[in-house]
Amino acid sequence: MGSTQDNMPHVVCIPAPAQGHINPMLNLAKILHSKGFFITFVNTEFNHQRLLRTLGFDSLHDRPSFHFETFPDGLPPAENPDATQDTASLLKSVHENGLGPFKNILNKVSCSYSPVICVVADYLMGFTLSAAEELGVPTILFWTAGAGSLICYDQYPNLIQKDLMPLKDPSYLVNGYLDTVVDFIPTMPGIRLKDIPPFVRIVHPGDEFMVGFSDRELERGKRATAIIFNTFDELEGEILDALSLKYPLCYGIGPLHLLHNNIADKSLDSIKSNLWVEEPKCLKWLDDKEPLSVIYVNFGSVTVMTPQQLVEFCWGLAKSNYSFLWIIRPDLVIGDSAILPSEFLEQTSNRGMLANWCPQQEVLSHPSIGGFLTHSGWNSTIESISYGVPMICWPFFADQQPNCWWSCNKWKIAMEIDNNVKSEEVSKLVIELMNGEKGKEMRKNAIDLKNKAEEACTFPTGSSVINLEKVIQLLQTSQK
Repeated sequence: MGSTQDNMPHVVCIPAPAQGHINPMLNLAKILHSKGFFITFVNTEFNHQRLLRTLGFDSLHDRPSFHFETFPDGLPPAENPDATQDTASLLKSVHENGLGPFKNILNKVSCSYSPVICVVADYLMGFTLSAAEELGVPTILFWTAGAGSLICYDQYPNLIQKDLMPLKDPSYLVNGYLDTVVDFIPTMPGIRLKDIPPFVRIVHPGDEFMVGFSDRELERGKRATAIIFNTFDELEGEILDALSLKYPLCYGIGPLHLLHNNIADKSLDSIKSNLWVEEPKCLKWLDDKEPLSVIYVNFGSVTVMTPQQLVEFCWGLAKSNYSFLWIIRPDLVIGDSAILPSEFLEQTSNRGMLANWCPQQEVLSHPSIGGFLTHSGWNSTIESISYGVPMICWPFFADQQPNCWWSCNKWKIAMEIDNNVKSEEVSKLVIELMNGEKGKEMRKNAIDLKNKAEEACTFPTGSSVINLEKVIQLLQTSQK
C-alpha cells in the first residue's frame, strides 16, 4: 500500500449490473478519481467477464488509485454468456445474495488500501446501504434514469390506491384506457397512464415483483445522504426541487459524459464499459454522408421486439428514402436472431449501414446525423440532448415512457411512435423529423438544450460543476 493511496479518500462505486447503469457510473467514478479520490469499482462477475471478452483481458487491470472488484450475481450460469440478463430475475437475485459479498469487499479494500469513506451506489442497489451503515460510512445514491421517472415510481402507491392500476384485465392494454390523464403527479400535468413506467400495470401473474421492488427501494433510499442524477438543473431543475422535498438532497451533475470529457483524468481513458464490441466502421461510413442526412437507429441494450416489429421498422426506413445507421444487437428480437428481409437489404444497400454496436457519443456528435430513432433510455436521451439531435421515441419499459413524455411534451425535441409499430408511421415520422417543419422546430429546441447542457458543465459557474463540488464536499466531510 503506497503512501499516495494512504492519503487519498477512498470511495466504492457500485453500478446496477446493466449496460445503461455501468456507463454513467464509470464516468462518475473517473470524475471522482480526477478530484483526488481512490476508487474501487464493483461489477458482478458476469458483467466483468463480458467486459474482459469485449475489451480485452488486460483492459480492467488496476491502475494507480483505481481498483476493480467483483461479486457473484447469484444466478445460475447463463446459456449465452453475452446475452442481456432478465431485469427482474437479476435484481431479485442480487438483492437476495449480494449483501454478504459486498460487505466482504468493503472490509477487504479498507484493509488493503485505505479506509472507505463513502459508498456511491446505483439507486437499484439499495442493499448496499446496510453494508455502508455497518461500516459507519454514508451512502450517496445515483439515480441513472431521468428524474421524472423517479417521481412516477413514487406515485405507484397513489395509482393503486385510486384504483387506476393495476389493470383489470389485458383488454385494458388496447381499449384506450391507458390514454387516461393522471392529474396528481408533481411537475407532470397532462401525463397519461401509458407514460408511467409500466411495471405497475401488472397484467400477468408474477409481474408484481417490480412494483414491490420499486416501493421498497424508494423508501430505503431515503436513508441516503444525497441522491445524484445524470441531468442538469436547466433541464430537470423543477423535478429535482420537487424530489428534494421528500427525499435526501438531490443534485444534477450531468450530462456526465460532458463533465467527464471536461475534467476526467486522461490516464483512465483506456478503461471502458461497453458489453458489446464497438464497430468503428460506422464512423468511417458517416464521414461520407452529407450534414444532417442520416437517421441513427438504436434501441439500446435491453429493448427487445418481435420479428414483425423488426420488419415494420425495416420497411419504414426503406420507404423514408433517408440514409440510416441501424444498430441491431444479436439479441434484439425475442427468442430469435434478427433476420432482415433480403429485399430490404437490396433496396437500401446504398444508403443503409447495419452494425451490432457502436460508439454512440461519437455517432450522435457526428455532423451527418440528423435524427435519432430511440427507445428513450436515459443515456440515449441525455446524450441526444447534449449533441442537439431531435428524436423519434419508441419507449419499451421502465423510465423510457416518462423520458419519452418529457421529450415530446415538455422539451418538444421528439415525436412518439405508436407501440404497435407500422411501417407507414415510421416512414412518415422519419421524413418529418429529417426535413419537416415540426422536425426543424424540434432541432432548434434540441440545439438550445445542447447549449444549456454545455454551459452546465463549464467551469467555474456551470450548474452541474457547482453541484459536483457540493457532492465532493459531502464526501470530504464524511472522512474520519
